[in-house]
Amino acid sequence: MCGIVGYVGYRDCSDVLVSALSKLEYRGYDSAGIAVFDEGEIKVAKSKGRLKDLEAKMEKEGRPQGKAGIGHTRWATHGEPSDRNSHPHSGEKVSIVHNGIIENYKELKEFLLRKGRVFLSDTDTEVVAQMLGYYYDGDPIDTIIHVIKELEGSFALGIVFQDFPDTVYAVRRESPLIVGVGKDESFIASDVPAILKYTKDYYLLEHDEIAVLTHDEINIYDTHHQLVEKELKTADWDMDAAEKCGYEHFMIKEIHEQPTSINMTVKPRITDGLPNLEECGITPEKLTEYKNIHVVACGTAMHAGMVGKYVIEKLARVPVTVDIASEFRYRGPLVGEGDLVIIISQSGETADSLAAMRLAKKLGAQTLAIVNAKGSSIAREADMLIYTHAGPEIAVASTKAYIVQLSVMYLFAFELALAKGIIDEGKCRELTAALLETPALIEQVLENDKEDVQFISNQLITADSLLYIGRGLDYALSMEGSLKLKEISYIHSEAYAAGELKHGTISLITNDMPVIAVATQAALLEKTVSNIKEVKARGAKVVLVCREDFSVDEEAYDYLVRIPKTCELLTPMLTAVPLQLIAYYTAVLRGNDVDKPRNLAKSVTVE
Repeated sequence: MCGIVGYVGYRDCSDVLVSALSKLEYRGYDSAGIAVFDEGEIKVAKSKGRLKDLEAKMEKEGRPQGKAGIGHTRWATHGEPSDRNSHPHSGEKVSIVHNGIIENYKELKEFLLRKGRVFLSDTDTEVVAQMLGYYYDGDPIDTIIHVIKELEGSFALGIVFQDFPDTVYAVRRESPLIVGVGKDESFIASDVPAILKYTKDYYLLEHDEIAVLTHDEINIYDTHHQLVEKELKTADWDMDAAEKCGYEHFMIKEIHEQPTSINMTVKPRITDGLPNLEECGITPEKLTEYKNIHVVACGTAMHAGMVGKYVIEKLARVPVTVDIASEFRYRGPLVGEGDLVIIISQSGETADSLAAMRLAKKLGAQTLAIVNAKGSSIAREADMLIYTHAGPEIAVASTKAYIVQLSVMYLFAFELALAKGIIDEGKCRELTAALLETPALIEQVLENDKEDVQFISNQLITADSLLYIGRGLDYALSMEGSLKLKEISYIHSEAYAAGELKHGTISLITNDMPVIAVATQAALLEKTVSNIKEVKARGAKVVLVCREDFSVDEEAYDYLVRIPKTCELLTPMLTAVPLQLIAYYTAVLRGNDVDKPRNLAKSVTVE
C-alpha cells in the first residue's frame, strides 16, 4: 500500500525524496515523511496528511539538508493516521521506512518491551526499527539478515544506519521494490514512476535480497551474505507518462490515453489479421486442452474478468468462473489439472491475487497473468504472461488499465474460440478487425459525449444514492460504472442485473433517485427498456446509455448518452468511457480530490 523511496548521490536529498514521493502518493496519503543524513546525523521530518502538509511543515521548521536518505508516503494499516505513526520510524542508530505488514509484530514487540525498549508509535513498522537497533553490531548487512529471519509477513524496507551516512540499505519480501541506477547516484522506490525523472535503469529485488546503495556503487546480497548478479532493466515509460501534461487531473488524462493504450496492447498481438499470443506462452494447442477457465481478480480488474466471462462463454463455449481474489482461497475452489486460472492485476502485486495464483499452481492448474507492471511478482510467477501496455496509471481509480484488460480478454477469447473450432478464421478476422476499430470509436465518444456527460453529472451531485442497471454484458459494465462513481464521488451506488430489480431492489426507488441504465445489446433491449420503465414509473430519474442505432421510447428516460455502433460483443469497450466520464465530472463538481480519493490506495499489497 505505502510508497517508499531512498536516495544517495550528489543532489539535494530532500528535494529528490519529495519529488519521488509525489509520484507514489497514489499508494497512500495518510502521512508522509523523510529521514536525511544532515551533518552526520539522521534528521527526520514527518507529518500526518498529504505530502503537501509535510512540505508546509518543512517550510516552517526547516528541511533536512544532505545527500542520502529515505522517504515514505503512508496508507495506514496498524495505527491511526497521525504524526507519531508516520514513517520514518527509528531504533537505536537506525531509521526505516516500510511498505507491507509484519504479521508477528505483537510477539516481537513484547520481546522488545521485556528488554526495556520504549515505543513511540502504534505501528508494526517501529517494531522492525527497534529490532534492527537491538541487534545492530556494527555490520548492517548481518543485522538485516538476522532481523528479517525473525519477521513474518510482507515488507519492503528502506534503511539508514547512523554509522554509515553515505549508504542506503533496502530489502524486500513480497512487497515490491526496485533499485534505480543513475550516474553517480542510486535510488530505491516502490514503483518505476518515482525515479523516471532521474533514470530509467533499475534492478528488481527478489525475495529477501538486500541492496546496499552508495552514490557510485550498488551491491545486492542474499541471506548468506553472498553477492547476487542482477540483470539491469530499462523502463520503456517516459517522464511525460507520469505527468499531467496540461490536464487538470491524472484521471481525465488517462481516460483520454485509452485509445493509444489499446493500440499499444492489441496491435503487436495480431498477425495476418488474427490474434497471436504465442509470445505470451499461449498456443492454439494449449488452448484446446483447457476444460474450465477461472478468472481471479479484485475490484476493477474483476469487472474486466466479468466481461471476459461473457465473451469467452459466448464465443468459445468454455465455462468460466469469476472469483474475487480475496474469496478464492477460502471457498475450497474446484481447480486442478486441465484448468486455466487467469489472474488480472494492474500492479501485479495485489496480495490476494498473488496468493490465489499460488494456490491455483499448487492445485495443478495452469496460470495466465494479465498485468501492466513489468517484473511484478504475479508476472514473474505465472506460467504464462500477457503484459498490457497502458503505461503508468497514476490516478487511484483505474481507467486505462481496465480498458486494456478488456482488450486482452477479447484477444484471448477470439483465439480460444478459433482454437476450439467454434468460430472459423473468417469470423475471427472480422472480430479482430472490429477490435482494431475501437480506439477510433472511443475517440468519437470522448469528443461527442463530453457536454452531455457534464450536464448529466451536474444532475447527480446532490444525490445520496443511485443505481446502475443492465443485462448481460451491460450488467458487467454497470458494475464497473458503479464502482467508479462511488470511488471518487463518494455517492452510494450499486449495480444490479436489471431483471432482478423486482425481486427486492425496486423498493429502494424514490422520487428523483438517479438510475443509470446501460442498454447496448439488441436481443436484450426490449426487456431492459421494460425494466427502465418500471423504475421510471416509480419516480426515478433515468440516464440511458445506449447505441446510436437503437430506437428507444423517449418516455423511458430523462437523459440520453449514445455510443457509436460496433460489434455487440465489443460495446463494453465504448460504453466504459461515458461511465468513466460521468464518475469523473461528478467528482469534480463535488469538489473532490479525483486522483486521490479518501481511504483508497492504488496498489493493495496487503490482505
